[in-house]
Amino acid sequence: MADPRIPLLPLEEAKKRAIEQDMPEAIAELSIFRILLRHPLVAKQLNDLLLTLLFRGTLDKRLRELIIMRIGWATGSVYEWTQHWRIARELGVSEEDLRAVRDWRQRDDWGDAERAILAATDETLEAGAISATTWSACVNVLPSEEEQLELVAAIGTWRMISALLQSLDVPLETGVAPWPPDGAKPATAA
Repeated sequence: MADPRIPLLPLEEAKKRAIEQDMPEAIAELSIFRILLRHPLVAKQLNDLLLTLLFRGTLDKRLRELIIMRIGWATGSVYEWTQHWRIARELGVSEEDLRAVRDWRQRDDWGDAERAILAATDETLEAGAISATTWSACVNVLPSEEEQLELVAAIGTWRMISALLQSLDVPLETGVAPWPPDGAKPATAA
């Protein structure tokens, strides 16, 4: 990987800034936040958004992680894929499901929910919005308006995070192997 375009803060400085922003100190250990904390207000706002979607949301956690992994794969974001591989596995998402998002249309046993949210993800990446047909499929599997809003917010948020990670060349943390579980990476990856 290339050097980050904006240098990582030294760890102790990043921790200090995280605490000053009322963020968990441990977040400063992540490369993305060691860069973002150079602009503490942006770091705080992004942290709050991510924590809301990750820990206080109504969207099924497995579906959310499939969305994030699809974005990581489709955009070639090694950091997003690698970080969320670990998170998804900790949440009980199977390796088989995570590997399947690479070419999800080829998997015959996805349910309606998986197909709808992955189609919504791809359409947003390709066209900037979810089509009426796919939206209808999403509404059928996500009946609450909260879930529907969170679906769109999750896709948009992690698409933005992918762009941020790639634009700034955010490196993986020391000792973290890229592209789990097998090192295979998409054609779009650098």
